Amino acid sequence: MCCHPALTPPSAIALTLRAVGGLTTAEIARAFLVPEVTMAQRISRAKQSIRSSGVPFAAPNDAERAERTRTVLHVLYLMFNEGYASSAGPDLHRLDLSSEAIRLTRMLHDMLPDDPEVTGLLALLLLTDARRAARTGPNGELIPSSICARFHRARSC
Repeated sequence: MCCHPALTPPSAIALTLRAVGGLTTAEIARAFLVPEVTMAQRISRAKQSIRSSGVPFAAPNDAERAERTRTVLHVLYLMFNEGYASSAGPDLHRLDLSSEAIRLTRMLHDMLPDDPEVTGLLALLLLTDARRAARTGPNGELIPSSICARFHRARSC
């Protein structure tokens, strides 16, 4: 979906996050920093655009691949972000979502091993995910980074 030629990149990203990533409209709206009703309309219009365009889903040609890859990378990054720092619900992490984003990014890297943007995103996701366990305490509470903790101690002294 994020590669359908009838859609603008923002609409394609939003629709893909909803349909493939399983994010709620509210979560997608927060990722785009827009009201939920605006995002609901964008997703609805994207679905209508695909239906009315009559353009079938097809693999991109070489000229289209770079632009479409950027859109795919954006989707994967936003999926990971929502999993790494959930914007709703009781848990800080949504391991299923961040793990799925990493899995899909690995698949993309297997397909495009020489693409520096894909390699860079995979490295970023893996590095960030490696810190996940250190971000929460035994009861799931957020542990601020050592820089934040030092700043807060210095201000209270």
